[in-house]
Parts: sequence; structure tokens; C-alpha cells
Amino acid sequence: MHTYEQIQLDALGDPTRRAIIDRLLRGPASVGKLADEFPVSRPAISQHLRVLKGASLVTDSADGTRRIYKLNPQGFESLRAYLDQFWTIALAAFQQKVEEQ
Repeated sequence: MHTYEQIQLDALGDPTRRAIIDRLLRGPASVGKLADEFPVSRPAISQHLRVLKGASLVTDSADGTRRIYKLNPQGFESLRAYLDQFWTIALAAFQQKVEEQ
């Protein structure tokens, strides 16, 4: 069984999807615009966006006949909260080591 965070991490496991996320940091874009900027086909971009949307990392909205994709801050907030727990554990371990010395 996949947890919500596992689905998000799996979605980010693909280099093309990470590149799409990096591109969307600069602002929303349509599938066609993204396809023009990447060396993969438009259907491939659509599939990557479907995975990212399923992981709640992007959202889309209609603009006439086009779909405009943008980053979903709430999806990244939940992923950040998940990753923060590891940072908290690491900092606590570091503090314990420092205090032992």
C-alpha cells in the first residue's frame, strides 16, 4: 500500500517530471508550451503531468481549449512536512553528539 508521501516521492523519481516541476517554478504553462521546451512528445508530457497531478504536485485549469498547469503549494507543503521529520531526527542526533563531547 502506498502512502500519500510515497506517491509524491515516486512521482518525483522521474527526471523528466522533476524537470517539469523546475520549469513550473517559473510560472504556469500549457501542455503545448511544455512540450515545446522538452525533448519528449506532447503525449509524454501529458502523461507526466497526469502523474504529477495524481500526486497533488500540480493543478490544472481550463483556458479555452487548453489546460494550464501550475505547481500545487498544498501538495508540496505535505511533502515538506513529511521530509521535515527526517531533518528533525537528524538535528536531534547531531545535538546529542555535540552534548556528549
